[in-house]
Amino acid sequence: MTENTTHTLITGFPSSLLAVCTLRNVLRKEKHTRVVCVVHEKFRARAQAILAELDKSDRQRVEVLEGDTVSMDLGLSGKEFRTLSETVNVIHHCAAVTYLGVDRRIAEQVNVGGTREVLELAESAQNLVRFVHWSSALVSGARRGFVLEEELEQSGFRNAIEETRFRAERLVRAAAKRLPTTILRPSITVGDSSTGEIDRFEGPYLLIQLMLSSPGDLRMPLPDRGNIPLHLVPIDYVVDAGCTIARDPRSIGKTFHLVDPKPLTAKRVFEIIATEAGRPLPRGSLPTTLTAALLRTPGLDRFTSLPRAFLEQLGTEVAYDARNTNELLADTGITCPPFESYARIMVASVRQRQAEKKARDLEEVYDAYDDPLEV
Repeated sequence: MTENTTHTLITGFPSSLLAVCTLRNVLRKEKHTRVVCVVHEKFRARAQAILAELDKSDRQRVEVLEGDTVSMDLGLSGKEFRTLSETVNVIHHCAAVTYLGVDRRIAEQVNVGGTREVLELAESAQNLVRFVHWSSALVSGARRGFVLEEELEQSGFRNAIEETRFRAERLVRAAAKRLPTTILRPSITVGDSSTGEIDRFEGPYLLIQLMLSSPGDLRMPLPDRGNIPLHLVPIDYVVDAGCTIARDPRSIGKTFHLVDPKPLTAKRVFEIIATEAGRPLPRGSLPTTLTAALLRTPGLDRFTSLPRAFLEQLGTEVAYDARNTNELLADTGITCPPFESYARIMVASVRQRQAEKKARDLEEVYDAYDDPLEV
C-alpha cells in the first residue's frame, strides 16, 4: 500500500445501481483508491456476485464490511468503526430509498436516519477530504418554475421520497459548515444509455411495460396536454458526471444538478416510446388528477402499477438550473445523451425482462407436470 492511497466508503452497495456504478467508476478512474462497502447481511451474496465480475486487481481493492447504514455506527463493531474513521478519506453516500410508493417509515429510516449515521462517521473521520451526498433534483417537491442549484426551499411534497430526501440534504447542508461536502442532484434516473442496465423498473419503465402489455391497437391517452418537460437522465451520465465533479476541488461546498440540458416534453417521450414499442401514437389527454380514470381505460385497467406520483411528476412544470455542473464539466467532454439515442435500449430492456419472466413461468409449469405429486 502506498502513502498516497485513498480510502473511499460507498454506501448503498449492492442494492443501489447508483452505488454499483459509482464503485465501478472509482475503481476504473482512481487506481490508487481502496474501496470499503458496508453491506447488509441479506445482500452479501449479491455483493460477492457483482464483485466476482470485476478484474482480479480491482476486486482486491474492495473490502466488504457487514453492517447496516441505518444502524448506530453503521452496524459495525467498535474496532471496525474506529478503523474506518481513522482511514476513510472520501465518502460517497449513495444509500437511499427511491421507490415512490414506499412506506413513509422506511423512507424516514433510510433517507433521513441513514444520512444522519453516515454524517456522524464523517464528523469523526480524521482524514476526510470529501463527503459526496447523492441527493435528487426531486427535493424541489411540488415547486414549479426555475430551481437554482443553491436553493433548498420547502414548497410542498407529493410523496414521502421527496420529503425525506429534502430533509436528508438539509442535514448535509448544515454539516457543510464543518465538512468538505459536495451535493449531487440527478433528475429522474433511467438505465444505462448503452447497455440498458437497470436495477428495477420505475417511472417511465412502467409506462413502457404498460404499452407492451396492452392491446396492439390501443392508443394510450396523455396526462394533461403533455407539453411539460419530463426530466430523464441515464445512470451512466449521472455517475460519470457526478464522480468527475466530486474529484474537482472546486466542487467543495456546492450543489450540482445532473440533468438533461434539453429535456423533451412528456408528449414527445410518450411518442418516442410508442414508436419504439411498435404501438400507435398517443391520442387525446386526461388531466393528471384523473389518474383513476386513466387506469380504468379499457385495456389499461389491469396496470394499476403506474403510480399516481409518477403521473404527478408529469404534471409539474419545472426547470433545473445547471450552471455549476456546466462550469465544471466544460472541458471534460462529458455530456448527457439525448433521450432519442437510448429510448430503443430502454424498450429492449423491458422486452427482455418480460421474455425472461415468461420463460420462468413456462419452466415452472413444465416442472409441475414433471412432478407426479404436483400433478
